[in-house]
Amino acid sequence: MISNVEKAIIFAVARLLTPLVRVLLRYGVPFGTFADIAKQVYVDVAMEEFAIPGRKPTVSRASVITGLSRKEVLRIRRLSSTTGDQLEDAAVKSYNRAVRVISGWVRDPQFTDAHNEPSELPFEGEDKSFSSLVRKYSGDVPPRAILDELARVGSVTVSETGLIRLQARAYVPSTGDVEKIAILGTDVAELIGTIDHNIQDLGEESRLQLKVSYDNLPHEQLQQFRALSTRESRKLLELFDRELSGMDRDSNPDAKGTGRYRAGVSIYYFEEPVIDESVSDVDSEMEK
Repeated sequence: MISNVEKAIIFAVARLLTPLVRVLLRYGVPFGTFADIAKQVYVDVAMEEFAIPGRKPTVSRASVITGLSRKEVLRIRRLSSTTGDQLEDAAVKSYNRAVRVISGWVRDPQFTDAHNEPSELPFEGEDKSFSSLVRKYSGDVPPRAILDELARVGSVTVSETGLIRLQARAYVPSTGDVEKIAILGTDVAELIGTIDHNIQDLGEESRLQLKVSYDNLPHEQLQQFRALSTRESRKLLELFDRELSGMDRDSNPDAKGTGRYRAGVSIYYFEEPVIDESVSDVDSEMEK
């Protein structure tokens, strides 16, 4: 007999898998590959997070809680996925480097003008140049590589005189390449992690999990709301960025404290058509 909680989990997983499977099918990933990935993650999580307190994780324990045979768990544990991990790690680092450079350009007084707007920057220079911006916010990555990437996605333009202008205050890869797909892995995982934290109710403070939505909106109003949500969300995220950069020891070496944590806030916009016969009937009657 399936409990109500199990039914709710099955329904929730089916819903969250729908857009994921849409992506997998679009990129030609067959079910067998997805099943292998799921087995790998099941075993990894079981071994790393569900061991009996005070005891080392065992294959037998992983077999019991995952439902996989001991032979299958052993097989999966022997598989090497280092290539995929390295590829994902490189993609995430590339994305993060570009984001940090744009963030520094937007908020750092060294690279903004009298109106607190991102300055047009020459490529070379000691204090106020694109190269010094990259060195400050992206470490030892070649400035030319960052410039080429930002130009590729339309985040910057270069004038005839060689000045580099920031065109977009956000970095989003323009095609479905490795960096863009890497965002799927990081951002969705963070959202599910927050929801999981709040579901467990461990007596700690709940994490921010807010949403506003309506389901009877006319198509003609969506563009206006998209523009409003983008504008106001960007203002809020820029405020958060200023606060976090002051706490982050990479951006601010004088920041004090112990441990090392990741923290942040993500905002995303969504829309989809609603198939509602009652609304269609009302519209038809009004047209008559």
